[in-house]
Amino acid sequence: MANVSEEVPNSVNIDLDITNKKGENLSIDDGFIWLVRSFAFLTVALLFWISWVIFDKARPAIAKFGLGFFWGKDWDVPNEIFGALPYIYGTIISSALSLLLAVPIGLAVALVTSEDFLPDWVRMPIAFVVELIAAIPSVIIGLWGIYVLIPFLTPLQDWLYNKFQVIPLFNTQASGPSMLIAGVILAIMILPTMAAISRDVLLVVPRELRTGSMALGSTRWETIFRVLLPSGASGIVGAAMLALGRALGETMAVTMVIGNSSVISSSLLDPGYSIPAVLANEFPEAASALHIGSLTYLALILFALTLAVNIGAVMLVQLLGVKKK
Repeated sequence: MANVSEEVPNSVNIDLDITNKKGENLSIDDGFIWLVRSFAFLTVALLFWISWVIFDKARPAIAKFGLGFFWGKDWDVPNEIFGALPYIYGTIISSALSLLLAVPIGLAVALVTSEDFLPDWVRMPIAFVVELIAAIPSVIIGLWGIYVLIPFLTPLQDWLYNKFQVIPLFNTQASGPSMLIAGVILAIMILPTMAAISRDVLLVVPRELRTGSMALGSTRWETIFRVLLPSGASGIVGAAMLALGRALGETMAVTMVIGNSSVISSSLLDPGYSIPAVLANEFPEAASALHIGSLTYLALILFALTLAVNIGAVMLVQLLGVKKK
């Protein structure tokens, strides 16, 4: 019997490039391509436009204070003396504290909702409820912080002061609102971002890696810590950076629980202040050009901080991706 494959000549020239647009509907394809290109350039132009407007409005303060604005500690509105250090300090410390709390909790939620520790009818509602926190308005979380979180954490703050007052982080008596409260409430607000993205990253790790590891004798936890988490490290780092970006720019909830004190203190139990909070409190009442310029200068610093965090996240994710290859 003759071989069929030898009898049928391969006369059909198959073009494997399925993106080749030669043929029908050329004008529609080109129009759509130019449409999406214009949207992309419009988005980039919008970013530069926002940057220019913020920089232009901040120029009176930039001309007056220069780079000394960054380490100035005084904020005296009547005498028009402005310094950004207390607000930069409060923004960075509260955001870093929130990230410190949210990353392990978010990873734990992601593991519980992506592995089979629990049945599906329990895992799915947990994932849904955690993601639902992101839909709660910031001002509602701030009110919850005032009515519930501050009274709930006051005994813990008193205990930290009584037991660890030799440590500069806890060397003052808490009076209610504090940097610690702001960090906790920010951690709650960024938890859905951290948990949801990490869960999606862990779910797309190939099942062959998991089964291969366990076939070689690894336990479940060894597989999680030595295979799953390293495989999804770039995505998890990206999730943490996105969460940090949101924490840096959060306004209302932080304004309501941080205490709004421009005095720099090493103690987390003391009140603090953040850049979004001072913008929300003072911008509607600012009258002089220098005061408005100083507040806009603060906004420009916050913009640069968030931009640096996002650029750092992109570079870190790419670096981890290259190392993985």
